[in-house]
Amino acid sequence: MQLPSPSEPARPRGDATPHAQAEASGSLEPGQFWALVGVLLATVLVVLDGTIVNVALPTISSELRVSASQAIWVVTAYQMALVMALFPCAAIGDKVGHRTLYVGGVALFTVASALCVLAPSFGWLVTARFIQGLGGAGIMALNAALLRAIVPQRMLGRAIGWSALTVALSSAAGPTLGAVILSLADWRWLFAVNLPVGLVTLLALKRLPQGRPTQRSLDLPSMGLNALGFATLVLGVDRLAAAPAQGVVLMAAAAAAFVALVVREWRVEAPLIPLDLLRVSAFRLSVLASVCCFGAQIAGIVALVFDFQNRLGESALVTGLALTPWPLTVAVAAPLAGRLADRVSTAALCTFGAVCLAAGLLLAAWMTQEQHLLPLVASTVLCGLGFGFFQVPNNRNMLLAAPRARSAAAGGMQATARLSGQTAGAVASSLVFHLMAGAHAPRVGLFVAAGMAALGALFSVMRVAQGVELARS
Repeated sequence: MQLPSPSEPARPRGDATPHAQAEASGSLEPGQFWALVGVLLATVLVVLDGTIVNVALPTISSELRVSASQAIWVVTAYQMALVMALFPCAAIGDKVGHRTLYVGGVALFTVASALCVLAPSFGWLVTARFIQGLGGAGIMALNAALLRAIVPQRMLGRAIGWSALTVALSSAAGPTLGAVILSLADWRWLFAVNLPVGLVTLLALKRLPQGRPTQRSLDLPSMGLNALGFATLVLGVDRLAAAPAQGVVLMAAAAAAFVALVVREWRVEAPLIPLDLLRVSAFRLSVLASVCCFGAQIAGIVALVFDFQNRLGESALVTGLALTPWPLTVAVAAPLAGRLADRVSTAALCTFGAVCLAAGLLLAAWMTQEQHLLPLVASTVLCGLGFGFFQVPNNRNMLLAAPRARSAAAGGMQATARLSGQTAGAVASSLVFHLMAGAHAPRVGLFVAAGMAALGALFSVMRVAQGVELARS
């Protein structure tokens, strides 16, 4: 990943702002450069921590003497805190200043990582992971808003591309790095690696712009309903397979909380859940497309994992290596898509990317009749290419469809759409494998994933048809 080098400090003329100077020079000022580095490092912290821990669950289960289903709470607690706190963190960031909350999120995440290292029991570890999720929410809720504040609009597509590249590389490196650490040291070192990265990130974030805090008061009842809705939703999905009745009751409670939240905020000027932004066609269609394509990605990967191991008999290591081209291709495509998004129609790029993703998943479903791994690996390259070309322009459109004052809310919605899509893909996969015979389930799962990607393409086509496109600098 090659970031633009910081330009030499220049003597400002008149009342030129750093953004104006960057527009004129085609490069970032030193302060902007290091602020961008800090944001990308914070992204590495959150994404890497979400993937590196998965490979250690069996080890944690054995050492802390808990069942496999209990060990999964090391992941679930983190995800629950993340989705519960995204929208509240966006609102708090607007109130106290984006820099203040973002730096606080990185600091909290780093401290919680130290608590994970020191965990003497399973309950301690799960609690520390929940606190990590709260810190991660402070980071993810404001990432998009800070990118918009750091770089000029002409470079925003490229900045989102660098962010997507960072996510893809961190996702790809997580399982491999985790396996290497576990082969050399105790599982606690998986969290210890966050400590030096967190400290370096805090140093880089000293150049982060603060932004102007708003005068709006925080709506604590809405925050409570939001937290209740997402907590019961995650718990309901988690309990659905083991205890269907409990799962249904919890999901009904989640629905009631969200209905109450929408009724409360329907006429609010700047609601916690950005209903005002969802009324904008460009934003709404981008959110729906994002949910569909992230769901397609997760459902496709789950299906391929089971196909590689159950039908082809490959080991976990070979399966991981065979899936690596997917995020690596995203990493290659994302910066190119970011540059193109600054010049051509984002709706057309999103449509192209979603169609490629759907085509790659359909090709993989057809290839499940083959007895060789290589053709399926080739299909993952097409999937990665499509997702890379979809994600960056779609995120750019979501961000620029919102007024600058609502950038944090747009970023929170962006992250929530991603997590909602990932949850939907996981639930769809679970239902397919529950209802279908084992040998046919991966193929059906790939068809379901392709359908979700096609629906994402349809939402992007609707943007093209309606002429919903944002002005470019």
